[in-house]
Amino acid sequence: MNARDEGRRRRAVTTHDVRARAEAARAFRDAARLLVDEPEYAQVAAALAVLAGIAAADAVCGHALGQYSRAQGHREAIDLLTSVDETLAKQLGLLLAQKDNAHYSPRAMSAVTVTQLVRAAGHLVEQMDARLTGG
Repeated sequence: MNARDEGRRRRAVTTHDVRARAEAARAFRDAARLLVDEPEYAQVAAALAVLAGIAAADAVCGHALGQYSRAQGHREAIDLLTSVDETLAKQLGLLLAQKDNAHYSPRAMSAVTVTQLVRAAGHLVEQMDARLTGG
């Protein structure tokens, strides 16, 4: 991979970018929590949880590394987050493993899976907030 390709896969970010991704993460997480117990909106809650996790990972990586992944696949995002925190990377991996099911599948996800995804997103956002506030 040459330097030009690497530039497309990772994006340098500013503190403004980090704040914007953190705000998005919180909003997605909050909306997922509102919908998680509503059976007709469980799939939406799962999709929002995935988006919350992605945004939180972007904020964590942006804060710690000054960049986040913009690769088409999600393996690079997980690898980049692993360089910051392996536990958070595992949570992101759990969310991303369900992304296609949450966003595109016509089959309903189980309530247990949806709850797990919303919890994983909540954990990522809480850890993001702790890192961004120095707590």
